[in-house]
Order: sequence, then C-alpha cells, then structure tokens
Amino acid sequence: MATLSPFHTIGSHCLNLGANELSKSAVTSCVCKSKVGQSLQRIDVGRKLLPGEVVHNVAQSPRWSLGLRCFAAARVSVEQAEESVNKTSQVDELQKQSTYLFRTETGGQVKVFVCKRSVKYVVDIEVSSLQFSSDDSQLKLSGGLYRSNRDIINQIIETPFIARSSSELALELEFEAEEVPCYLSFLLKASSRVSSSGLEIRSHRKSSFCVPIGLDQGYPAPLGLSFSTDGSMNFAVYSRNAESLVLCLYDDNASEEPALELDLDPYVNRTGDIWHASIEGAWTFVSYGYRCKGNRDTFHAEHVLLDPYAKIIGSSIPNHHESGLLPKHLGRLCKEPAFDWSGDLSPKIPLEQLLVYRLNVMQFTKDKSSKLPADVAGTFSGVTEKVQHLKDLGINAVLLEPILTFNEQKGPYFPCHFFSPANLYGPSNGSVSAINSMKGMVKNLHANGIEIFLEVVFTHTAEGGALQGLDDLSYYHKNSVEDLEARNALNCNYPVVQQLILDSLRHWVTEFHIDGFCFINASCLLRGVHGERLSRPPLVEAIAFEPVLSMTKIIADCWDPYDKMPKEIRFPHWKKWAEMNTKFCSDIRNFLRGQGALSSLATRLCGSGDIFSDGRGPAFSFNFIARNFGLPLVDLVSYSNAELASEVSWNCGEEGPTSNTAVLERRLKQIRNFLFVLYISLGIPVLNMGDECGHSSSGSPSCGSRKHLDWNTMTTGFGIQTTKFISFLISLRKRRSDLLQKRNFLKEENIEWHGSNRSPPGWEDPSCKFLAMRLKADKAEGQLSSEASQLKGDLFIAFNAADRAETIILPPPPEGMAWRQLVDTALPYPGFFSTDGKPILEQMMGLVAYKMKSRSCTLFEACTDGS
Repeated sequence: MATLSPFHTIGSHCLNLGANELSKSAVTSCVCKSKVGQSLQRIDVGRKLLPGEVVHNVAQSPRWSLGLRCFAAARVSVEQAEESVNKTSQVDELQKQSTYLFRTETGGQVKVFVCKRSVKYVVDIEVSSLQFSSDDSQLKLSGGLYRSNRDIINQIIETPFIARSSSELALELEFEAEEVPCYLSFLLKASSRVSSSGLEIRSHRKSSFCVPIGLDQGYPAPLGLSFSTDGSMNFAVYSRNAESLVLCLYDDNASEEPALELDLDPYVNRTGDIWHASIEGAWTFVSYGYRCKGNRDTFHAEHVLLDPYAKIIGSSIPNHHESGLLPKHLGRLCKEPAFDWSGDLSPKIPLEQLLVYRLNVMQFTKDKSSKLPADVAGTFSGVTEKVQHLKDLGINAVLLEPILTFNEQKGPYFPCHFFSPANLYGPSNGSVSAINSMKGMVKNLHANGIEIFLEVVFTHTAEGGALQGLDDLSYYHKNSVEDLEARNALNCNYPVVQQLILDSLRHWVTEFHIDGFCFINASCLLRGVHGERLSRPPLVEAIAFEPVLSMTKIIADCWDPYDKMPKEIRFPHWKKWAEMNTKFCSDIRNFLRGQGALSSLATRLCGSGDIFSDGRGPAFSFNFIARNFGLPLVDLVSYSNAELASEVSWNCGEEGPTSNTAVLERRLKQIRNFLFVLYISLGIPVLNMGDECGHSSSGSPSCGSRKHLDWNTMTTGFGIQTTKFISFLISLRKRRSDLLQKRNFLKEENIEWHGSNRSPPGWEDPSCKFLAMRLKADKAEGQLSSEASQLKGDLFIAFNAADRAETIILPPPPEGMAWRQLVDTALPYPGFFSTDGKPILEQMMGLVAYKMKSRSCTLFEACTDGS
C-alpha cells in the first residue's frame, strides 16, 4: 500500500462546506484556562513541547495576552444547523477558508477548517474513525499557540470534544485578531472514568497536529513578494536543501531583531523546493527576510537573509556575528511605486546605427562642477539633467555601469541583488526614490532618442549577497572548482539560477523599459553545473530566444572583475548575441604605438571578420579604445611604465604630466587618432565617460581610482576641440552610413588597400606602419541629373603610425568628382577636421599627392562640385 503524506492540504479557497458548518446558536461557551507544565509535547519543528520549556518561554514572553475563547459543538442535527445559518452570510464568513486533513497514528482522521469571521479567526476541528478501548472514553484537545522556536505564546489550550454523530467528534476554537498569525499545535487525549491519564494520540508522523492561523499556506508562484486582489501578501522563496525556513517580519527598519518570526511548516508551506506563505495585508510590518535552518556547514539560522526576488530593498542595518559588522538588506513590504509611462516609446535604433556612451551614474554628475543640487548630483536624475551633453556629442545609446544593489566597499561589479537599483542613486538615498528617479531618467532619454543599456553581473555575488545562505549548494559552485567557490561564483546554468536571471532581465525590461544588457564576465555564463565548459549553455540560449528580450540588444563582455582582464573566447551567439570586442582595443593600441601588424589593423577596420563572420556581421562588434577599467584615453598616451604592460599604452616620450611641447603635441595627435579609428571602423563605437574632455586617473588602471567627472574640463581648449571632433565623426558616420554603419561586411569589390607609394601593403611586415584604404560607394543607377548633387562618393582613409612623414598618392576620384580633405589629425585646431572639406588640387597627370605627417590619420571624400 502506498504511503500517504502526513496530512494533505485540501485547499486555501472560498469553500462552502454546507452541512459541515456549525450553528452558532447551538454552541456552548467555555473559557479555556492556561495549564502551564502539562505533559504536552514541545511545539518545535517536530511539533513537540517538552515539560518545563513552556514555563521558560512564557516567562520570557509576557507580552502575549490572548484572551482565548473555545467553543464546543453541541449535538445537533445537520438539518437544524442548515436552517439556522443564513447561506449568504455563510459564504461571506467562510472567505479564505483553509482545510487540512490529518491521519492519526491509530488510524483515525482529523479535519481542521480555518477561516476568518469578521475580525476573529475560527478553527473548527472534526475527529472521526477513532477506535476507543471503552464506551465511556472521552476525547480532549491539548495544545498551544506558537510562532517560532524563539516565540512561544503563553497560552495552553485543553478542552473536550463534543459528539456530533455516532462516529464524529468536533469542537470550535476562536481567536482574536491580535493573537495571529500563529500556529495551533495540538494532540488528542483519550481518557475514561477509570483512568484519567489516558492515551495521547498524535499524527501518523508521531508528531503533534499543527495548523497555521492567520497565516495561509500561500502559493509557490510567483517567487518573491506578491500581492493578491484582497490585499494579502504572498511570500515564496526557493531553498531545496533547507530543513526549515522562518519568515521574519520587522515593524521598524532600524531594528536588528524581527518583531515577528513564523516557522514555515514543510508539509503546509512547501511545494517542491519552494517555501511559501501568505498573510493579510493589514499588518503594520514594514520589511521582511528569512532564516534558513539545516546543515550547520551551509546554513546559519542566526542570519536574516534578503529575499532574492525582493523588488524594493529596505535600508541596510547592522548584522553582528563572528566575522564582524556586515551590511544586511531587507525586502520592503510594499508594492512597487506606480509610474506614468504614458507616451514612452523606445527609439528602437537598428543595431548598426548605435553610438554608445558608457558612464557611471554617480561619477557622471557627483562633482560640484556639475552645478546640480546636492540631492540630484550623482543620481539617475543627474543623468537626466545632463542629457543635452549627450545630444551635443550625437550619442543615441547610454551604457550604464552596474546600477543593481551592490557591495559599496568592493564596487558595482560585486552585486548583492538583481531586482532593484541601488538606493544611493535615488535623490533621497531611498529605494522608492531610486526606482522613480531611474524610470524618469529612462523616459526622458527615450524622449530624446537615446536608448539605455545596463551592464549586469550574473556570474557572482558579493560576500553576503542576496543568495548566500538560502541554499548555497544550489545557487553557487560548490565542491566542483575551488577557484569558483572562492569567488562566490553563481551556478548560472543550474535551473533555479537560470530562472532567476531570466526573471531579473524580464523585470528590467517590463518595469523599467530597459533597451539592452551587457553581460560582464560573460565567459562564466558558459560553465556547467560542475564547472565544465559548455558548447551550448542553456542560459545563453534561453536569453537569445526569450520573447520579452526579443527587441533588446544583448552583449557579451568577457572582462573578469576578479582578474581585471578580458578573456578571449568563442562565444555562442545564435545570431543574437553581440560582443565587446577586446581584440579591437588591443590591436588598435598596438598599431598606433607602432608595433602592430597591418593585417590586424585592416581586420579591425572592416568589422573583425575573424570573430563576427560566423553568421553575424560587423554590427555585432562593440568597439572601444578605453573603458571604465584600465587607463582612460588621456592616460593611455601619458603612462607606460612596467606596471602597465598589460595596458598596451605609450607615453609619447615622457612618463606622466609634462610641459614638453613636442610630447604634448604627440599625445594630442594620438588621442585624435584613437577617436578617428574608433568612429571610422565598422562596428559599434563605445565612448567612455570623460574621454571627450581628458578625464584622468593619474595613471592608475584600477576602477576604484576613477574620479568624479570634472565638468569644468568641458570648457577647456582640449575639451572643446575634442568634443567637437567627436560630434563631427558621429555626424560623418551617420551621413556616410552606406560605408561606415553597415550591418553586413563590405564586399571585396567595395574596398581597395594601398601601402607606401601605392605598393601592396606589407601585411605581416613589422616594419610597415602605413596603410591606406579606399571605400567605394555603390553606384546609384537610374538617378536623375537633378539628383547628381546627392550622389555619395568614395572615401580614402590613410593611417601612418611611423615616426616619419609619408607622401600618399590618391587614386583618381569617380568621374565628375574631386577629392576633399575632411580630416588630418596632425593639423592644428580648428583646421584638423572640416565638415565641408578642403579641396585637394590635382598636381600631375590626374594624380593628387598629399604629405602626411608622422603618427597621423587622414580622410578624403570624393564629392561633386555642387555637394
């Protein structure tokens, strides 16, 4: 015979019991007196109360004053009960009724009905099919109320059952609202006139019967905190290996100890590996967390843990334990604030047309030079206030460094949570203000034609993150790869972690209207549950085909926050994933310092076909020269000591700050060269915050060494000319999108390569440091003569990384056109770039020669006379 579960939860619905409902007119009242020290089993996880322990807990918990009343059912017929109860009021009274069914160890059956009537809670207990040793046996209920192991209420209940029929006994208990939520734990005592000691009857688990009052079983979905239409709050959290779980409720965010703790019953409040419970929304609690109990090696019941699905994070409060003072975050018991999204539309910019600006929300406007109010500077609202700067540059997408709740000591790349923005980015450093401020920023940027991407870190958490302690064996890499365990590495392809990551991404898209995500340390997304490398990782594939994410841009960035270095890896993409192109960064740096091969430069200029010719295209390459880790652009041409070997930098002749004019001019040319190559290359250019105005970290590659952006540098001579040059390059990309913003690679017939003196390039010759290319525009067929001025001509682009000048011979332009010089990075400001272009005169036999200075770049465009 199959073994039945200890008891079955029949339902938590609006059940109409009909004949089973007791008549209020047929009830006899009796006051239940407290009988401390009865031989009642300890109401623990096993629902057993030891003698003497009740007395101990009562002494420590004198604040519980219950005023409990018990009702015993009289012997009345079913017909009388039905006639005496109005059916309409009966339905109203039985709202939210829960029914529980137990088997006793002697083969009987115990039914318990819990419902709310008006402001009181009623527990109706029915016992049937019990076999007694004598006809004069009496049955009593002996039990008590408790909330958790730490919180046992000083009320012991002992009351007799009344026979409802020849085979059924019943009684009814009534509790005041202030006494719940709690659990009723009881056993049955059978006695006779001959022997008063009697027989104690328990469930077939050999434990006490236990039912929640004012605490519904809840639902396993959705995970996290959710609100029902009746205002009740449902809690659901995953923990496969926890033996028991305690819901901790706080009535004060500043309190270190919960005001109420509720042990969740594994038979009532657990479905599969999900623990869940529901309480009324009328309580005055403001925040919540969980204690997990189990193996002491992996669970620490003294710690209150944050719900990993909490949408609003309360203020951090101290958490004292052996390792010192650590921050503790709690979920807020409130709904997410309403926000008016009316009129908001994502710009939905095609991938190949993106022009990205990476920024840190706090560092962008926190400096006093931003001239923003103190409560706006360094927040999402601060970004909103500076949107005109982004528009002046021509930017149409912003990439935000991680803004999820993080460990403030280690930085934003060590997250604590995945569903809420960090409170410090809100005007009042509060969770609700941060949420509203971020949504306002997104709506404003969208209105200005700018998309918003988030950098996200799903491969590890900070020490004490939201997942640690809940179920480390499920959430983290344990006992597989020692290095991963030391890093708090998340087991990303484990089903529950995969679900959490997908739920987080959906949340940011649906609730915050985010347009894309850049996944930091993406190479670790490819690890299996045992740390092995997967060729087809489930999470990466699921993200690629998730419907909610179908219109977002998803970018893999293999930079590792621990090693501070990017990892080169073949990333599976399903023609959906783009990538941060670290090879572009290293190859361009190498070439411009005079050490790279021409073949590497050409590959990067044409969209990195060695990486993206596998069914994607150049639009999937996110190119960058400098970023938030490593050296910023101005330091890249100012520092190159031995400690910075991995940065592939060059100081242009002197280390650090200098007054040497020749060195300064060389550095200025190099900065222009870097920006020029970035915006001329196929792919998506990513400009790092502050590189437009010479933002420096004084030669430190550490992300923590970055200072707040000094807005006064925008008005310096360098800031003005560099900002204008970037704006010019962006407008050029847009105007010549036929050649510079292509989703697909250039055809062979659309490109020509030239070396020195028009000879073939020395692709692998380390002594060759000059390369020129001609990009041929597709001929427009059938154009009317009046449209001749709109014809787009070829581009001729040359790069000279040598210390000597180079004379270039421009090929003949298309018929009816002439070459105009648009850029020469060696010329002084303002002449080194021109929107209209400077005509280049023919010198001999239809050829045009131009002398390039050392370490410079030039660009020519073939134009008609009227263009």
